[in-house]
Amino acid sequence: MSDSELTTLGDAISAALPGAITKAGVALGELTLEVERDRWVETIKYLHDAPDCLFVNFVDLCGVDYPQRADRFEIVVHLLSPRHNRRIRVKTRTNESTPVASLVGVFKSANWYEREAYDLLGVLFSGHPDLRRMLTDYGFDGHPLRKDFPMTGYVELWYDDEQKRCVYKPVTLSQEFRTFDFLSPWEGPDYPALPGDEKATKA
Repeated sequence: MSDSELTTLGDAISAALPGAITKAGVALGELTLEVERDRWVETIKYLHDAPDCLFVNFVDLCGVDYPQRADRFEIVVHLLSPRHNRRIRVKTRTNESTPVASLVGVFKSANWYEREAYDLLGVLFSGHPDLRRMLTDYGFDGHPLRKDFPMTGYVELWYDDEQKRCVYKPVTLSQEFRTFDFLSPWEGPDYPALPGDEKATKA
Protein backbone atom coordinates (compact mmCIF):
# COMPACT_ATOMS: atom_id res chain seq x y z
CA MET A 1 0.00 0.00 0.00
CA SER A 2 1.09 3.56 -0.62
CA ASP A 3 1.71 5.95 2.24
CA SER A 4 -1.40 7.91 1.29
CA GLU A 5 -3.56 4.77 1.50
CA LEU A 6 -2.09 3.95 4.90
CA THR A 7 -2.76 7.50 6.07
CA THR A 8 -6.37 7.15 4.91
CA LEU A 9 -6.66 3.87 6.83
CA GLY A 10 -5.25 5.51 9.96
CA ASP A 11 -7.77 8.34 9.67
CA ALA A 12 -10.61 5.83 9.24
CA ILE A 13 -9.54 3.87 12.34
CA SER A 14 -9.25 7.09 14.35
CA ALA A 15 -12.74 8.13 13.25
CA ALA A 16 -14.19 4.73 14.16
CA LEU A 17 -12.64 4.89 17.66
CA PRO A 18 -13.05 8.51 18.81
CA GLY A 19 -10.53 9.41 21.50
CA ALA A 20 -8.73 6.06 21.40
CA ILE A 21 -5.99 6.93 18.91
CA THR A 22 -3.64 9.63 20.18
CA LYS A 23 -1.37 9.60 17.15
CA ALA A 24 -1.30 7.92 13.74
CA GLY A 25 1.67 8.03 11.38
CA VAL A 26 3.28 6.22 8.47
CA ALA A 27 6.95 5.29 8.42
CA LEU A 28 8.86 2.80 6.25
CA GLY A 29 5.67 1.61 4.60
CA GLU A 30 3.89 0.74 7.85
CA LEU A 31 1.08 2.42 9.74
CA THR A 32 1.78 3.10 13.42
CA LEU A 33 -0.98 3.89 15.90
CA GLU A 34 -0.50 5.19 19.44
CA VAL A 35 -3.43 4.20 21.65
CA GLU A 36 -4.81 5.33 25.00
CA ARG A 37 -4.02 2.68 27.61
CA ASP A 38 -7.67 2.43 28.70
CA ARG A 39 -8.76 1.72 25.10
CA TRP A 40 -6.03 -0.86 24.37
CA VAL A 41 -8.10 -4.04 24.08
CA GLU A 42 -10.98 -2.24 22.37
CA THR A 43 -8.63 -0.93 19.68
CA ILE A 44 -6.91 -4.27 19.09
CA LYS A 45 -10.29 -6.02 18.87
CA TYR A 46 -11.48 -3.47 16.32
CA LEU A 47 -8.35 -4.00 14.22
CA HIS A 48 -9.00 -7.75 14.39
CA ASP A 49 -12.70 -7.63 13.45
CA ALA A 50 -13.32 -4.60 11.21
CA PRO A 51 -13.75 -5.58 7.53
CA ASP A 52 -11.36 -2.87 6.31
CA CYS A 53 -8.70 -4.06 8.79
CA LEU A 54 -8.84 -7.82 9.53
CA PHE A 55 -5.48 -7.84 11.31
CA VAL A 56 -5.98 -11.43 12.41
CA ASN A 57 -2.33 -12.53 12.65
CA PHE A 58 -0.54 -11.65 15.88
CA VAL A 59 3.15 -11.23 14.99
CA ASP A 60 4.64 -10.17 18.31
CA LEU A 61 4.44 -7.99 21.40
CA CYS A 62 7.41 -6.35 23.07
CA GLY A 63 8.21 -3.64 25.56
CA VAL A 64 10.54 -0.66 25.27
CA ASP A 65 11.93 1.24 28.27
CA TYR A 66 12.25 5.04 28.31
CA PRO A 67 13.26 5.77 31.93
CA GLN A 68 13.08 9.55 31.46
CA ARG A 69 9.31 9.42 30.81
CA ALA A 70 6.61 9.36 33.48
CA ASP A 71 5.06 6.38 31.64
CA ARG A 72 8.40 4.76 30.99
CA PHE A 73 7.24 1.66 29.10
CA GLU A 74 5.91 1.42 25.57
CA ILE A 75 4.06 -1.77 24.72
CA VAL A 76 4.37 -2.43 20.99
CA VAL A 77 2.24 -4.92 19.05
CA HIS A 78 2.73 -5.90 15.41
CA LEU A 79 -0.24 -7.31 13.49
CA LEU A 80 -0.66 -8.68 9.98
CA SER A 81 -3.72 -8.72 7.72
CA PRO A 82 -3.38 -11.53 5.16
CA ARG A 83 -6.66 -10.49 3.51
CA HIS A 84 -5.47 -6.97 2.78
CA ASN A 85 -1.72 -7.75 2.70
CA ARG A 86 -0.75 -5.05 5.16
CA ARG A 87 0.95 -4.71 8.53
CA ILE A 88 0.32 -2.38 11.43
CA ARG A 89 2.20 -1.35 14.57
CA VAL A 90 0.17 -0.43 17.66
CA LYS A 91 1.62 1.18 20.80
CA THR A 92 0.48 2.20 24.24
CA ARG A 93 2.30 3.53 27.32
CA THR A 94 2.36 2.57 30.98
CA ASN A 95 4.52 2.67 34.09
CA GLU A 96 5.81 0.24 36.72
CA SER A 97 2.59 0.13 38.73
CA THR A 98 -0.23 0.60 36.20
CA PRO A 99 -1.27 -2.58 34.38
CA VAL A 100 -2.17 -2.82 30.71
CA ALA A 101 -5.16 -4.97 29.83
CA SER A 102 -4.13 -8.38 28.50
CA LEU A 103 -4.73 -9.23 24.84
CA VAL A 104 -5.07 -12.95 25.49
CA GLY A 105 -8.85 -12.68 25.02
CA VAL A 106 -8.28 -11.44 21.45
CA PHE A 107 -5.09 -13.33 20.56
CA LYS A 108 -4.26 -16.43 22.59
CA SER A 109 -0.70 -16.26 21.31
CA ALA A 110 -0.20 -13.01 23.24
CA ASN A 111 0.12 -15.12 26.41
CA TRP A 112 3.85 -15.84 26.30
CA TYR A 113 4.76 -12.44 24.84
CA GLU A 114 3.07 -10.70 27.76
CA ARG A 115 4.79 -13.00 30.22
CA GLU A 116 8.11 -12.16 28.59
CA ALA A 117 7.43 -8.41 28.86
CA TYR A 118 6.50 -8.89 32.51
CA ASP A 119 9.61 -10.94 33.24
CA LEU A 120 12.17 -8.77 31.46
CA LEU A 121 10.67 -5.29 31.99
CA GLY A 122 8.19 -5.66 34.84
CA VAL A 123 5.15 -4.55 32.82
CA LEU A 124 1.92 -5.70 34.46
CA PHE A 125 -0.98 -7.11 32.43
CA SER A 126 -4.43 -7.20 34.03
CA GLY A 127 -6.61 -10.17 33.14
CA HIS A 128 -3.67 -12.35 32.12
CA PRO A 129 -4.40 -16.01 32.97
CA ASP A 130 -0.91 -16.88 34.26
CA LEU A 131 1.41 -13.91 34.68
CA ARG A 132 4.63 -15.54 35.90
CA ARG A 133 8.29 -15.21 35.03
CA MET A 134 9.35 -17.41 32.12
CA LEU A 135 13.00 -16.62 31.27
CA THR A 136 14.64 -15.71 34.57
CA ASP A 137 15.02 -17.96 37.60
CA TYR A 138 12.50 -18.32 40.45
CA GLY A 139 14.29 -16.03 42.87
CA PHE A 140 15.57 -13.53 40.30
CA ASP A 141 15.67 -9.97 41.59
CA GLY A 142 14.62 -7.18 39.22
CA HIS A 143 13.88 -7.00 35.50
CA PRO A 144 16.99 -7.28 33.30
CA LEU A 145 15.83 -5.29 30.24
CA ARG A 146 15.15 -2.13 32.21
CA LYS A 147 17.68 0.55 31.30
CA ASP A 148 18.53 1.12 34.97
CA PHE A 149 19.22 -2.55 35.67
CA PRO A 150 22.95 -2.99 36.48
CA MET A 151 24.98 -4.72 33.79
CA THR A 152 26.27 -7.29 36.27
CA GLY A 153 22.92 -7.96 37.95
CA TYR A 154 22.47 -8.17 41.71
CA VAL A 155 23.24 -11.81 42.45
CA GLU A 156 25.00 -14.68 40.72
CA LEU A 157 24.06 -18.33 40.70
CA TRP A 158 26.62 -21.08 41.21
CA TYR A 159 26.73 -24.73 42.20
CA ASP A 160 27.99 -25.39 45.71
CA ASP A 161 29.73 -28.78 45.76
CA GLU A 162 29.52 -29.03 49.55
CA GLN A 163 25.80 -28.28 49.73
CA LYS A 164 25.14 -30.22 46.51
CA ARG A 165 22.80 -27.57 45.21
CA CYS A 166 22.71 -24.23 43.38
CA VAL A 167 23.09 -21.18 45.62
CA TYR A 168 22.88 -17.43 45.13
CA LYS A 169 25.47 -14.94 46.31
CA PRO A 170 25.91 -11.21 45.75
CA VAL A 171 27.86 -10.28 42.64
CA THR A 172 31.51 -9.55 43.35
CA LEU A 173 33.81 -8.20 40.66
CA SER A 174 37.51 -8.99 40.82
CA GLN A 175 38.20 -5.87 38.77
CA GLU A 176 36.32 -2.86 37.51
CA PHE A 177 35.02 -2.72 33.97
CA ARG A 178 38.00 -2.22 31.72
CA THR A 179 38.28 0.51 29.15
CA PHE A 180 39.64 -0.69 25.84
CA ASP A 181 41.98 1.20 23.56
CA PHE A 182 41.02 0.37 20.00
CA LEU A 183 43.93 2.24 18.40
CA SER A 184 46.30 0.13 16.38
CA PRO A 185 49.38 -1.03 18.36
CA TRP A 186 51.36 -1.94 15.20
CA GLU A 187 52.00 -0.67 11.72
CA GLY A 188 50.99 -2.96 8.87
CA PRO A 189 53.57 -3.35 6.08
CA ASP A 190 51.18 -2.67 3.19
CA TYR A 191 48.70 -0.35 4.85
CA PRO A 192 48.75 3.39 5.44
CA ALA A 193 49.58 4.55 8.94
CA LEU A 194 46.66 4.41 11.37
CA PRO A 195 46.01 6.52 14.46
CA GLY A 196 47.88 4.83 17.28
CA ASP A 197 50.69 3.42 15.12
CA GLU A 198 53.11 5.67 16.97
CA LYS A 199 52.81 3.25 19.88
CA ALA A 200 54.67 0.61 17.88
CA THR A 201 57.78 2.81 17.80
CA LYS A 202 57.81 3.12 21.60
CA ALA A 203 58.22 -0.62 22.17
